[in-house]
Amino acid sequence: MGFLFISLCLLAATTSTVNSCPPSDRAALLDFKATLKEPYLGLLNSWTGTDCCVNWYGVSCDSTTGRVADISLRGESEDPIFARAGRTGFMSGSLSPSVCKLDSLSTLVVADWKGISGEIPSCVSSLQNLRIIDVIGNQISGELPADIGQLSRLTVLNAADNLISGPIPASIVNLQSLMHLDLSNNRFSGEIPTDIGKLTMMSRALLSRNQLTGSIPSSIANIYRLADLDLSMNGISGAIPCELGEMPTLSTLKLDSNQISGEIPASLLSNAGLSIVNLSRNHLEGYIPDVFGPNSYFTALDLSYNNLKGSIPKSVSAAKYFGHVDLSHNHLCGSIPASSAFDHLEASSFTNNDCLCGMPLRTC
Repeated sequence: MGFLFISLCLLAATTSTVNSCPPSDRAALLDFKATLKEPYLGLLNSWTGTDCCVNWYGVSCDSTTGRVADISLRGESEDPIFARAGRTGFMSGSLSPSVCKLDSLSTLVVADWKGISGEIPSCVSSLQNLRIIDVIGNQISGELPADIGQLSRLTVLNAADNLISGPIPASIVNLQSLMHLDLSNNRFSGEIPTDIGKLTMMSRALLSRNQLTGSIPSSIANIYRLADLDLSMNGISGAIPCELGEMPTLSTLKLDSNQISGEIPASLLSNAGLSIVNLSRNHLEGYIPDVFGPNSYFTALDLSYNNLKGSIPKSVSAAKYFGHVDLSHNHLCGSIPASSAFDHLEASSFTNNDCLCGMPLRTC
């Protein structure tokens, strides 16, 4: 009986130890908290007491080890606390390198707080269990850690809507598990890594509104899962790789507001999977490929503000559907093909060309 009692006591002690975070994790979290200021909702006031696994807002622990596994702090959330306050969150301060002491961390989300500045600590590259980094919607500056490619389990890297500058780290192509990459609306410069095609698990690559230059790497076509590619509003030049039109799952392609030249690859407009294509505000020339057919289904096709010439291909009449179409501000000529797919379009879709005519413009 005594032996049983002692055993139960030991088991209870062990269970208690596993279920509560270790003092080192608690200390790291408190150091992390110390560099942040959230003045309106008092969310971080819950970070008190000895057990950081219980009722610490945005913190969760591994049920087996008791180690801190997730920090999830979102300033724009459906959490009732925001609804009751009638406001989104605001937080200032910076991301403390103490977060790197949480070596079991899987999720690091500090998103949409609008006022967090400073750099992403370079030591995050040492957190081998990290699967999600999401710091969207802050004022984070500096550069991405150069060795971020060491995070072999990372599936989401979202640093959009910040002030991050410098090049996209060359090591990023080593993130073999990466599925979602969003670096849009920052100040990244330099070229897209030529071997970005190594990221074969990626489904979304969003790099718009930066200062990227150079050409579009043809290796992107090796990312066979890629559904959404947005390189718009950069300084990208050169031709569009024809390989992009052969990608099996690509549905959205936005290359607008760059300095891209050359002709539109026929494969791009004949790809039945592509439904949103925006190539506007570039230096494209030549003819619109005559490759439309019964499988052509475009919710948006924007080729405006280029140097395209010739006529609108008659094959558009065979297309299954066109939603938004903009062919304005080119050098197109001839009659607009009669097509039920074009019936809903207004004159603004065709204006400022050389000599287009027919509905909805003047009669030929």
